[in-house]
Parts: sequence; structure tokens; C-alpha cells
Amino acid sequence: MEFSLEYALGQDEKDKLRDFRSQFIFPQHDNKNVVYLTGNSLGLQPKNAKVYLEEELKAWGDFGVEGHFLAQRPWVSYHELFSDHLAKIVGAKATEVVAMNQLTVNLHLLLTTFYRPTTQRYKIICEAKAFPSDQYALASQVELHGFSKEEAIIEIAPNPGEHLISTEKILATIAEHQSELALVMIGGVNYFSGQFFDIASITKAAKAAGAKCGWDLAHAAGNVPLQLHEWGVDFACWCSYKYLNSGPGSVGGIFVHEQYHQQKLLQMAGWWGHDKTSRFKMEDTFVPMQSAERFQLSNAPVFIMAPHLAALELFSEAGFQNLREKSETLTAYLEFIIEHINAELKAGIALEIITPKLANERGCQLSIIAHGLGKDLHTKLTESGVITDWREPNVIRMAPAPLYNSFVDLFRLGTILKQIILNTNV
Repeated sequence: MEFSLEYALGQDEKDKLRDFRSQFIFPQHDNKNVVYLTGNSLGLQPKNAKVYLEEELKAWGDFGVEGHFLAQRPWVSYHELFSDHLAKIVGAKATEVVAMNQLTVNLHLLLTTFYRPTTQRYKIICEAKAFPSDQYALASQVELHGFSKEEAIIEIAPNPGEHLISTEKILATIAEHQSELALVMIGGVNYFSGQFFDIASITKAAKAAGAKCGWDLAHAAGNVPLQLHEWGVDFACWCSYKYLNSGPGSVGGIFVHEQYHQQKLLQMAGWWGHDKTSRFKMEDTFVPMQSAERFQLSNAPVFIMAPHLAALELFSEAGFQNLREKSETLTAYLEFIIEHINAELKAGIALEIITPKLANERGCQLSIIAHGLGKDLHTKLTESGVITDWREPNVIRMAPAPLYNSFVDLFRLGTILKQIILNTNV
């Protein structure tokens, strides 16, 4: 690798996914595209998102309520358009996934079914410094069942002086509490550190201990390779506005393993989860769909689903394996640039990458502690047209997304980052 414009241009020329960049809209800074490295927070807008949304608005105007059946993509079955796309992204059968609601709403719905504590088995294992919504959801669920979070929730933290949680520590914790354990529920990729957990091993251990196992894939879906069906995951949920590029607050998604589709489950029920062959008979007894669709409460929110469909079609066209290969190469180049800059820094300043170095333990996000600089560095990057992400207390997150980021983006980042640091007095 080389820290040079010529090298970056050469890598972009060889990139078989380079044309997908033109399918996205970039914010501007000084009449140039920003260096946008926050797909882990909000992905860029696909150009077709506006087209698809305007088509649904036109259908509403043209047909009114009959758009449910006469629209180009009939609204009555609109959610079914996503199943194949999502199944490829998370490694599932099409019947095991459905686009619906938003992430934390979906998490609560799934926990209502899969967290069924008893006086013996009531504890939940999660990672320390999980995304706050997960912590709030888990705490409220145990409290609804009459427990306190202090007695029911076991948070696994990195060892002192470290930033990552080893698989061994998680497996040991599961084994230690197996007789009391009801659920293991972890973020597939930790939002703060960028660590990609060993979902297969952790799921296997949780189920062997007699517990259910679920995953928040907000930072994993569209970012890292997943095989939820094969791994035997009980349930999972995710959002679509990060790596899936579907717009702020866009529709979420769930996975429920097919082993549960025909079981009698305790669940929150709504009419769109009712068997679709008799749904419009408006009967007063809930007859669930024999798929993950049984967890739907309401009909599809078409206007926020339209951009999601535009984005997922790009994923399917690119192919996830191709995206993963580029992601690994881009992230490795970002790591090389950070280390290259580190080698030239003066005493008192260092850029510490806390994300795992191994490709199979991370996605495209690198979390960096800027020792001696702090949040001021993030602010100066933003002022210079480099959009990164700050997370308290001390981390700058950078995520080169393979659908639209380039090697030249990373070279520009490195040039600006180096200039800012070298001009900083400490």
C-alpha cells in the first residue's frame, strides 16, 4: 500500500463496484463532494429513492385507496418486495425476514415473545456499553416481569485497560450463569468499538445453556457477512438507515428462525400479522401467518419503504460478497493511512485504533481515540469537509462504505487529517 494519490486512483480504477458511487447523492463542501465516512450512522441517499417515492405519491393521487391493488407495486403486498433482498443480506430464508416498524419497536416486540423469565431462569446477558436503546429495552423488559436490572441483567465488559470483549469471556459468562439464563442479547457489531462478535459461537453456547439468543444488527446488517438461519439464531432486528442507506428513521426489519413459524407463541398481535388469506374477513381471533410476517402489527408504511426498496436493489445488484471484499480492502487502506500518519506525529499525539485488526472481527468501521486532541479534531475534520462521527467520551468513528466510498476518499481524509494534526499546538 502507498499513501499517494496515484495509488488511490489506481485502486479505484480496478474497483469493479466503482460505478455504484454515481448512484448516490453526496453533500457538498466548497463545491466538492464531502469525504463522507458516516455510513455507520446515516447512509447516503440513493438517487432512485426520490424516484421510487414520487411513484408512490403519484399512485396515491391517481388511485386513492385503490392504490393498494392498482399501484405499480401494490401496497397491500408491498412488504413482500423486501423479503428476498433482506434474506440475502442477513443469511436467511425469505420467510424468516420482514421489513416493519423501527428497530427498538421491533426489539420490544421480539423480547415480548422470546424473553419469558421464570423464577429460576430470568437473567439476560448483554455487552457493556451496548447501544443505549438496547439497554433501555432490556431494563424495561425485566422490570415489566418484576425484576430489577441489577439482579437480572449481566453486562460483559472488556478487561481493564482493553477495549474489546473476547469471545472466550462471553462463552465463560454463559457457562457460569447457564442455570439462571433466559436470554443472550448482544449487538452484532458494537457501535462504539466496531467489534464484530462471533455470532455463531455465542448463539451455539446460549442455546446449549437452554437460553434464547437474539441480536441487534443495527451496525451489522449490510456491513458484515451474516448467516442467521445456519447459525440457529432465534431472532434478530436491525435498522435500515445506516449501511442500508434507506433514509433517516426508515423502516426496520426482523428475523425469526423458521422453527418458530408454526409454533403457538405468546406475541403482540396486529392485523397485518394475521393469515393474509382471511385477513380481510375482519374476524376477532388472531390467526398468525406461518412466517416472520406474523409479528407485523400494521400495514406497510409505503412512503418510508420506497427509499428502502431503492437501496436494497443496489445491494442485490452489487452482490454482498463483492461488497464485503471491497469493504475489507478499503478498511485496510484506512488503517494503513492512520498508521502512516501516526509514524510522523510528535510527542503527546497518537491515533489509537481500538477496533479489531482482523478482518473477520470487524466491519468497515474503525473507531479511533485521538490522544492529545479529543473532540477538537472531529470538529476540524467537519469544518474541512470530512464527515466523521463522534461518540462520547473519546472516539471518532470512520466507516468507508463500499457502495459509495473510494480509495481517493481515504487519501483525501489522510491528507486533511495530517494537515490538521501537524498544525495543532499541544
